[in-house]
Amino acid sequence: MLWIKAFHIVFVTSWFAGLFYLPRIFVNLAMVSPDSHAERERLLMMARKLYRFSTLLMIPAIGLGLWLWLSNRAAYAAGWFYTKLMLVALAIGYHYACRSLLRRFEQFDNRRSERWFRVFNEVTVLLFTAIVVLVVVKPF
Repeated sequence: MLWIKAFHIVFVTSWFAGLFYLPRIFVNLAMVSPDSHAERERLLMMARKLYRFSTLLMIPAIGLGLWLWLSNRAAYAAGWFYTKLMLVALAIGYHYACRSLLRRFEQFDNRRSERWFRVFNEVTVLLFTAIVVLVVVKPF
């Protein structure tokens, strides 16, 4: 079971690393001037690849988390665990929101400023921090 837990931590951390960086690419895309096609295409390519890679990391992270939960349900009956599940659901929603934002950039339909993307980028830090604190401290 410790191997499952270790790989779960590795995949979750790796998935979040992608979620930390993808909105940063969006900041740069929002700052690209309309006549800079090469820079825009390069950033879009980076964002597409990072999104795909992050998705591939998310799948085993969730699968291993489910495995841990199903193999020891009694240990996860506390309130902190259900709060963690809610935050994980928000992280999954954030992941798919990134896909939606990427598609808007691809269609030349971005309506957000680079400042908005800077704030949006901080959401993952808050989610990751809250999830780690809940798992380690188990405050309730």
